[in-house]
Amino acid sequence: MNPHITTSSEANGNVSAATARASERAAERAEAAGPRPVTLAKALNTALADAMEADTGVVLFGEDIGTLGGVFRITDGLTARFGVERCFDTPLAESGIVGMAIGMAMNGMRPVIEMQFDAFAYPAFEQIASHLAKMRNRTRGAVDMPVVVRIPYAGGIGGVEHHCDSSEAYYAHTPGLKVMTPSTVSDAYRMMREAIASNDPVVFLEPKKLYFSKDPVDLEGLRAEYEAAAAAGQHPTEGHAAVARAGTDATLIAYGPSVSTALAAAAAAAEEGRSLEVIDVRSIVPFDDETVCASVRKTGRAVVISEAPGFASVASEITARVQERCFHSLAAPVLRVTGFDIPFPAPKLEGFFLPSVDRILDTVDSLQWED
Repeated sequence: MNPHITTSSEANGNVSAATARASERAAERAEAAGPRPVTLAKALNTALADAMEADTGVVLFGEDIGTLGGVFRITDGLTARFGVERCFDTPLAESGIVGMAIGMAMNGMRPVIEMQFDAFAYPAFEQIASHLAKMRNRTRGAVDMPVVVRIPYAGGIGGVEHHCDSSEAYYAHTPGLKVMTPSTVSDAYRMMREAIASNDPVVFLEPKKLYFSKDPVDLEGLRAEYEAAAAAGQHPTEGHAAVARAGTDATLIAYGPSVSTALAAAAAAAEEGRSLEVIDVRSIVPFDDETVCASVRKTGRAVVISEAPGFASVASEITARVQERCFHSLAAPVLRVTGFDIPFPAPKLEGFFLPSVDRILDTVDSLQWED
């Protein structure tokens, strides 16, 4: 029999398989309709699946993300759903992972790669800084570089050395890279979809301690919202900070894993009669000066919060930008609450290292307040 001739039974089998897949998708969408408790990990998984469904050029690869579904199960089920050609495991070679992604992007694909932990990405930094970040500029825009580098980052999980770094400053300091980090379930979905759609490389920092936090979310509504924004050429999260909590007395500026700590501090301050506004930066690069500075001009005081060591940090840059742009509105110097300038400590000591509600409130109290 000619191997290229499809028999009626094979054709029926293909139709049945396609019908089954369509039924599965319909069931998933029906299940996702309406608000329900969703983890940040599930939102990322759904965003990846939706992007793969919408564009066959989207491919996922990295260490253990295929059959296992990733250390944190962010890619769980995607190999079974889309095949090993589109979601697959790689050797333990981060530089090779990024290098392969660059080549694939140059040939029209949209790779989404995972660095298994934050500090595991350092062997790939030369590829990221020298090639990934510079390719569009080097070619005067002739070559797009739609690569998303997913990095589980920061502390709060009791991890050991090389598993809890906050390395955002390295990437934010590298021209040509976008740097994004979500703090909510809804933003995890929105921001991942926007990152994959970008023709510039995006370093997507995923706060490990928030992976299994839950919010009531309408995934079907998020999907429709994203598709409508994309059709209109809008990017609601890229370059846009968000007001996570309104306030009048001082502004807490945070991103990623520090946002939940800032919100907890604001709630505690409210019990003492002090109103703190919380700004979720979301997009470190490009940075939203307008939203951040509008809040600081309103409150007259600001504290920047970040888990990374404070010296030469993203927190330093935010502090400088606010000081420059809001100088005449400030009632006190802009202060910071950050990790200390030491390597990330052993698990039992991370509670002393990470910004806490008490450290934030003590810093707020040290701002210049009138009696």
